[in-house]
Parts: sequence; structure tokens; C-alpha cells
Amino acid sequence: MSISDKVKGYMERSSWIRKMFEQGLELKSKFGADKVFDFSLGNPNLEPPEIVKRAMREIVEDQRPGKHAYMPNAGLRETREAVGSYLSQEHGIKISWENIIITCGAGGGLNVALKTLLDAGDEVIVLKPYFVEYLFYIDNHNGNGKLVNTNEDFSLNIMAIEAGISQKTKAIIINSPNNPSGRLYDEKSVRALGEFLLRMKEKFGRPIYLLSDEPYSKLVYDGMKVPSVLQAYPYSLLITSYSKDLSLPGERIGFIAVNPRMENTQQVIDGLTFSNRVLGFVNAPAFMQRILPRVQGAVVDISEYRRKRDLLCQGLGNAGYSFTKPEGAFYLFPKSPVPDDVLFVQTLLKENILAVPGTGFGSPGYFRLAYCVEDRVIEGAMDGFARAIRKIHS
Repeated sequence: MSISDKVKGYMERSSWIRKMFEQGLELKSKFGADKVFDFSLGNPNLEPPEIVKRAMREIVEDQRPGKHAYMPNAGLRETREAVGSYLSQEHGIKISWENIIITCGAGGGLNVALKTLLDAGDEVIVLKPYFVEYLFYIDNHNGNGKLVNTNEDFSLNIMAIEAGISQKTKAIIINSPNNPSGRLYDEKSVRALGEFLLRMKEKFGRPIYLLSDEPYSKLVYDGMKVPSVLQAYPYSLLITSYSKDLSLPGERIGFIAVNPRMENTQQVIDGLTFSNRVLGFVNAPAFMQRILPRVQGAVVDISEYRRKRDLLCQGLGNAGYSFTKPEGAFYLFPKSPVPDDVLFVQTLLKENILAVPGTGFGSPGYFRLAYCVEDRVIEGAMDGFARAIRKIHS
């Protein structure tokens, strides 16, 4: 008896992140954790804000009956009202609680959205570099992912997107700030994308949905701000989680916000609610849902990630690496000193440095570093980074 050939194939070419993480465990066992410099996994190292911890304690002590019971598949009304109210202020659009679907994180939200929207054979445009799971999520629902390039600095390339559009295109996924590049798509680019997609609606007589995956939208630096896709394009769904801005990745809590300007909004909402149920999520965790109304707008200390970014960028710049400075998230995506990024990541591994090759994100020739780590990891790795670039050029 064997697992499916499809899953076996996926496992063979899937997550470089996990592969490097597992190699890191071996190195830590062999040399000691303090001698290994692990930049492989985007696992927030900051604690949740105190307001979150306080809310958790209050909910635990709440003696109301039914606290852990089933609920509407779209989530508790009080939670959806809190999220809708906060988003209305943030985006300058009135967003009803009914337009909010509480999900098991952004990954759950993306699967719910794709399940709702895709027919077999529909295409979904994915911009490179991309989060490694996107193509698997699309395939989960019988769609086909179509990879499209961004510009050299990872900004949106509308001409490349236009070249990738076809009669089969049903949706496009954008991720800003981006994992793995840290690139934030600016307002001009997002508005241009919205205007382009409206032209495509006229051309095809139907909308192409814009799925904006935004788990890093609060982790932005240098006075920048993530522009509103809900403002930019009527057929947009904002999909996000509290994993990164509240340091709660293991709690699996997020939401989908359906643009109220979308035609057939109620049908889309009903489809998302149905898909949330039949995919087996049923509903997002009740405990976390009851916390959310108390913590809207809270965020971890972003200055800590900005400081770590600057520490890493300064060290790698001094060592001779080339990169675009990230504007958000907690990833750096430098160019590999040689075209073979997998080879270079193996060179770093010999220095006990764990990075992820850009090949895993659809962008060979780069490598990703997750700097949501202790300062000692960044500081301790610098000599090894310098040795690795010298070795590869010798």
C-alpha cells in the first residue's frame, strides 16, 4: 500500500523551507544550538503583545456557558463585527460584519476562497517569487497555477501580468509585503493593477478575482503603508491572519474580507461560508475568535524587526552581498553570488548557516533569510556569510 503518486511527487519537490529546517535540527544536535545559525523558518520570535495575553486570561476565566460550542460557519457575529468595524476605518470603506468570514489562518482562508471560486481547469496567476504553498492550494481545488514574473526589484509588472492572462484566468494572488522578498507593492502599482483588471472584465465579460494575501500587512517599515486592495478593485478579497502581527502562528486564526462593491456579493459570501464547512474547518477556533474583538489594531513591536533587518542588511552589505532592502515582513532575499542558488545554500550550510534557496520560491539565483531570530543568530552568522562568499568565488 502506498500514498498517491501525486502527493509523492509534491513531497519530492515541495518545501525547501522544511528541508532546511530539518537539516538544521541535525546540525543543532551535532554542534549545539548556539553554533547553528538558522534563518530557514519564518516563525516569529517576538512574544504576543501584553493585550493579547491579558485577553486570553480574561477569556479563560469567563464562565459563560457555550464558550466552546459550535457556531455559525462564518464565525461569531461579535468577532465579525469587530473585524468589519476595524477594517472600515482602516480602508475607508463601510464593511459589514456579514462580509467577514473568520478562517483558520490565511492558509485556510486562501483554500476557502479558491474552493469557492475555481472550476476545474481555471487558471490562477501567481507572481514570482511566491509563497511555496500557493501552487498546492490551487491544485487542491482543481485549478492551474500560472507563474508570472515581477520586475527585477520584485515590484509589480503589469505588462507581464497582461501577458499571462487568458480566457481561463479566474484569479490572481498577490502577497504584499511579500514572502520571500519583503517587497511592498505601492499604491500606484496596486491602483494600476485594479484598473487593468477592470479592463480585463470588459474584455472577457466577467471579473478576474484579486486575492490579496496580507499576513504581513502590519509589519512595514520606514513610514510605508500597505495600500488598500478593497479601494483599488471591486472584485477583491482581502485574506489575512494574526500569525505575524500578533505572533500567533500556531493559533490558526485569520479572516476573509469580501469587497462590498463586488457584484453578487452575497453569493460569494454564501460560497465562502459553505466552503469553510465542507473543507473540514467547520469554523475557526472559538477561543481565538473570542479574543479578537479585544485586540483589533494591536501589533508586536515592529521596531524590533526593523532593527534586525538593518543589522542583517548592514552585515551582508559589508560582506559583498547584493539585495533589495525589504520594506516589510521579516525576510531578506539576496542574490546568490553564483547562479546555482542550491549550491550556494549548501555552501552556507557548511558554515552552519541555514538559508532557503530561491528555487523553492520560483526564483532561482536568490536565497531567503528569515530574520525573525535572536540577535545572536544574525551576529554569529556574519563571519560564516563572509567566508561563504569568498569560498564560492575562489
